[in-house]
Amino acid sequence: MHGSLTRRQRIYIDRTHLRGRVTGIERVTMDLFSAEALAPHEVRSVTSRSVPEMILRQQVDLPLRALRDPEALFLFPGFPPGPLCAPAAGRCLLYIHDTFLVSRPEDLSLRSRVYLSPAFALAMRWGRNLFVNSRTTGEDLRRYCSPQASVFLLRPPVRDVFKLAKRVGPGPRRPSDPLRLLAIGTVEPRKNYAAALAVVEALNSIGVPAELHIVGRTGWGKHAFLDTPPPYLHWHGYLPDSDLLVLANSCHALLSTSKAEGLGLPLLEVQHGGIPVIAPDAPVFREVLGESGLLIRPDDAERSARAVAAWVASDEFHQGAQAARDNVGRWNDLAAQDAARLLARLDGDPRAYAAPGSTIP
Repeated sequence: MHGSLTRRQRIYIDRTHLRGRVTGIERVTMDLFSAEALAPHEVRSVTSRSVPEMILRQQVDLPLRALRDPEALFLFPGFPPGPLCAPAAGRCLLYIHDTFLVSRPEDLSLRSRVYLSPAFALAMRWGRNLFVNSRTTGEDLRRYCSPQASVFLLRPPVRDVFKLAKRVGPGPRRPSDPLRLLAIGTVEPRKNYAAALAVVEALNSIGVPAELHIVGRTGWGKHAFLDTPPPYLHWHGYLPDSDLLVLANSCHALLSTSKAEGLGLPLLEVQHGGIPVIAPDAPVFREVLGESGLLIRPDDAERSARAVAAWVASDEFHQGAQAARDNVGRWNDLAAQDAARLLARLDGDPRAYAAPGSTIP
């Protein structure tokens, strides 16, 4: 941000994407950028009731507010801002969850290709104050944003949204019992559920009975496994948190085979319940999971299945509940430090981001 900042900032927050069901992006917006989290600064929410109204707010209403209120800041924690916000670039704060809108065009829905991807690419040309949810996202973002942009690390806190803190788990697993694997996320190409199914099929083929339980609404793309589901697949669709708690309490681990994530919020959320996590061996998952969990190669189902089979038979897996809870505690400690830096910056502290590692060069 540029210029002299006063103690009490007026901040307009684009909440036009907060409608209907709440998933990761919405939870981050509500938790990280609530009036309570940004106090004592004045927060003014900009909302919408429909997609057309959302577009109107983003493309016309917010730029007009920036013109009429030249002292205010404008925060965009969901969709990218419209191009008419560019003249107020120094007062716009953009929160970036991932870069797949420009890095993975083959996995985008039609709406994303037509509307979101061009808006994101343009915003990266003029945006100057970019905040990212992980170091991995920030490093990747440097490939697309302006060299003049500042990239600040702002990891979101992870609440126990599914009320898993008191989870006791399914209990000791006998070799004849099915290994119940949970997956959470919209059924769409980027989540790569086909790879998860291949790993589960390989587990069954090597004598480890296994099931995959997917929780998530149907998104875009074609998914043959939903038309003719194998016997080890259980698709539950969207579940309210209370029902997800019941299902999670019966599962042994969470399995993610996503092609790309900026963070992978459900991996941390389930760790409140001590659920061990299996995820791809990629930078963002190494960053998020730390010393907890098992990293696999989803593109090699047989090798991954053997790694999972060995892991669930090991002491590391049986001690995984404490490792999972310790890791989400570690993450939330880092998120609290990031939040304090943001508030210090809003207060006008020029050394708010002086600490090594708090920005992405």
